[in-house]
Amino acid sequence: MMELILAHPHIFWLSLGGLLLATEMLGGNGYLLWSGVAAVITGLVTWLLPISWEWQGVLFALLTLLAAWLWWRWMSNRVKRQRPSDSHLNQRGQQLIGSRFVLENTLVNGRGHMRVGDSSWPVSAEEDLTAGTKVEVIAIEGITLRIRPLPPR
Repeated sequence: MMELILAHPHIFWLSLGGLLLATEMLGGNGYLLWSGVAAVITGLVTWLLPISWEWQGVLFALLTLLAAWLWWRWMSNRVKRQRPSDSHLNQRGQQLIGSRFVLENTLVNGRGHMRVGDSSWPVSAEEDLTAGTKVEVIAIEGITLRIRPLPPR
């Protein structure tokens, strides 16, 4: 077995790359993807060019670092280009800013609750508002939606 690997080192690198990529498919975290790609490329280069084991290891290490760095750059650029609405992914209150609703209950002392979808949110306004008033969410303070009445059309 060892003689086969020494005679055909590309088989080792291609097998290692395949093993790392298969393991990545089981885990799915992305940690082994770039090492697997680097191992496959090292195997292909070793198949085409006879290089020593030392240089194969250096090539593998450099390709792994290069691939991880390129992935990091691509991801950081992607995050920078994200739309602002995407940045409020698990912040439902922030997603509601600018939304318009009709009050079902009268606000007393500028406070009350408003139905939003299948949930009820505490709301506050500058003034008392009657049921049926059309309102817009202008801010969120903790879990309380800050609303204002819309001018009649």
